[in-house]
Amino acid sequence: MNAPPQDTESTARPTAGNSTLRLLVLLAATLTTGLTAGVFFDWSNAVMPGLGEVDDRTFVTAFRALDRAIVGPLFIGVGFTGALLLTAVSAVLHRHRKPPKAAGAVAGPGARKSARTALRWILAALLFLVLAWVITVAVHEPLNQELRSFGELTTEADWAEARAALDEKLWTVWNTVRALATTLAFVCLARALALPHGPGTDPDPERVRPRRAD
Repeated sequence: MNAPPQDTESTARPTAGNSTLRLLVLLAATLTTGLTAGVFFDWSNAVMPGLGEVDDRTFVTAFRALDRAIVGPLFIGVGFTGALLLTAVSAVLHRHRKPPKAAGAVAGPGARKSARTALRWILAALLFLVLAWVITVAVHEPLNQELRSFGELTTEADWAEARAALDEKLWTVWNTVRALATTLAFVCLARALALPHGPGTDPDPERVRPRRAD
């Protein structure tokens, strides 16, 4: 007579909280990265071409107003910085993914492969986001600061000099590069998000094998 089989569902169930946290952080990183890429894309394809059609006074006035608005906490703090930090945290969570502690549960080979693949995509996204940050610090912030440094502008020559200091072409070209970088980061994160993010465990056959009665 065979003894009743053990409950493999309870023994193969790892801590679901860690899996949920990993998924939520990755989802937040994906959303903030997508929003950031959209902002950069709009600047290269709508804002700068539109400003390029106006006179010097209007260009400088409008760009200064946009610059003041975009450096607020919503975009810089939540969007751009948030995308980088959340992606870094997501990489750490996937890198230090712990095996299940429940008795009779082992990480299946499919789950381990999925976790490694997700980590690679997340790290690729992180590299693209770091590139966007480097471009911002090395190119855009110095150019923006040049425009901010101008005091009161009175003559048409003053407005023209301030506009020339920004170097619209250089600003737009490198903004397109960071738009592409953040878009690629979004694609990488979306790919990682599409992978299975459950606990990914298989019951240990040696520990859940039914025992035969003597």
